[in-house]
Amino acid sequence: MTRATARRRRTASAVVALALAGSTLAAALAAAPAAHADAWRDKEYWLAESGITKAWEVSRGANVKVAVIDSGVDGKHPDLAGVLAGGVDVSGAGSPDGQKSIGAKPEHGTLVATMLAGRGHQPAEPTASPSPSPSPSAGPSVAPDGVPPDGIVGVAPEAQLLSVSTWLGSANPGGKSDQDQIPEAVRWAVDNGARVINISLGSTSPEWPQSWDAAFLYAEQKDVVIVAAAGNRGGGNVQVGAPATIPGVLTVAGLDRKGTASIDSSSQGISIGVAAPAENLIGGLPGGGYAEWAGTSGATPIVAGVAALIRSKWPEMSAHQVINRIVSTAKDAGAKGKDPLYGFGILDAEAALKADVPETRVNPLGSISDWIRVHRRGSLATAPGAPSAVPSSAAPTLPEATVPVADPPSELDAAVPALVVLGFGGLFLCILAAAVFQIRRAARPAPPGSPDGPAAPDTGALDSADSSGKA
Repeated sequence: MTRATARRRRTASAVVALALAGSTLAAALAAAPAAHADAWRDKEYWLAESGITKAWEVSRGANVKVAVIDSGVDGKHPDLAGVLAGGVDVSGAGSPDGQKSIGAKPEHGTLVATMLAGRGHQPAEPTASPSPSPSPSAGPSVAPDGVPPDGIVGVAPEAQLLSVSTWLGSANPGGKSDQDQIPEAVRWAVDNGARVINISLGSTSPEWPQSWDAAFLYAEQKDVVIVAAAGNRGGGNVQVGAPATIPGVLTVAGLDRKGTASIDSSSQGISIGVAAPAENLIGGLPGGGYAEWAGTSGATPIVAGVAALIRSKWPEMSAHQVINRIVSTAKDAGAKGKDPLYGFGILDAEAALKADVPETRVNPLGSISDWIRVHRRGSLATAPGAPSAVPSSAAPTLPEATVPVADPPSELDAAVPALVVLGFGGLFLCILAAAVFQIRRAARPAPPGSPDGPAAPDTGALDSADSSGKA
């Protein structure tokens, strides 16, 4: 087996283990019933502490579609009424509209969706009135920020969601692997108008299969922001895994309740872009309930929501500039400058929406296009993007993009470095052997009778060692 073949097999086995990015539910709240605002809304500490409520003075995410590539989103949850604008299943095991909760953690997609774009709901009407006399109705109660008082409000409560359901974390009864599902999901999201894609998924390997290249390049060239979870140490991710390692993706690390890098609910790596709250989170469950949970799976929709706020405020702003606004306004933490725990720093939504940020034409987190050109030994061609394998619920909203035409490294490509090493190694050994020979020749006494030797040796001088090693 060549080194390249072994590497591809290791990558494939690691990607097969791709799973929902290590979220954990608090068991006591996993099946909690719907509750009033003071029981759940007040627990959304990140809305104020991350500057989101201040950012709402500028934008709430209107007219922006965010795709949630996850385990399916329950559109019947009371806090998601009217939020879903479409969906699809790419696993072969879910419902056609992506609203069936599937996979190893079926609740995961709804938790993410409510944190990203939940709209709250009105309290239930009382069953009976204790008042003996009628009183004028004050109408439905609405908070000063315009959000109904009960349930969860997301970071971008006026954004629309696209649910793209995948089956990950266990054997897929639909038969499709993550190597097929992920690129198909990304392409469908782009073709159906997503301006932001939330991927709260992760793997244990920083590498990704070549089958993903074209889809992520497709998103990059169609100017879509992709936000992904860094993964969690508590779930076995000591370092950031794919797809959060793909150049150009905005990777989100996790913070504990004190605002420092979380030990269990985060990981580390040079691809991290920004850090956001990842502990003591609140999200909705399929069927209308709520749960407390933790993980970068929950930190990711907070950042994706801020990206939606920016794209709503500045519809013409490029994905590069959206990402740049988020990372350049982040509050520096940890080692000075960008570091593997916090990336560029801690999310500051208010600054991302209000600060003056110089324009950039370059994504500060890199480019998948450049990476493909260097690492896949291929070239980019202006071939039209391949259509999604699943039907679209809307016409494409963006111009066509190019896709890579990159041949996989051949066995000869993989052998070239080894041949080069062996070539130089052999040359070195030849030189070394020649030098040893010359040294030994120079040290050896000339044979008797030679012009340089003694006339008549009679002492038995030795010119080599015997088999026992003794002179």
